[in-house]
Amino acid sequence: MNGFEVEYNSGVMTISFGEQHGTYVLNKQPPNKQIWLSSPISGPKRYDYDAEKETWFYSREHVSLGELLTQEFQNIIAEDVDLPIR
Repeated sequence: MNGFEVEYNSGVMTISFGEQHGTYVLNKQPPNKQIWLSSPISGPKRYDYDAEKETWFYSREHVSLGELLTQEFQNIIAEDVDLPIR
C-alpha cells in the first residue's frame, strides 16, 4: 500500500495509511491501565483490559480493540486481516 508507515516511540504507536485513509494512534496509559486509540474512521476511544475475556475492551460500544482494528483495516485495504490482539 502506498504511503503505509508504522512508528513506535515512547509508548505511542502510529499507523499511517497515507493521506487518503489517515493515521491511527495507539497510546499506552499505564497509570489508568488503559490503551487510548485515535482512529480516523471511528474517532477516539479508551480501552480497558478485561481480565475475564483476556482482551482490551471498549465498554461503550462493546467491542474489543482487535475487533475494531481488524474491521477498519479490512475496509481500508480491502483484504482479510487477522489481528490477534490481546
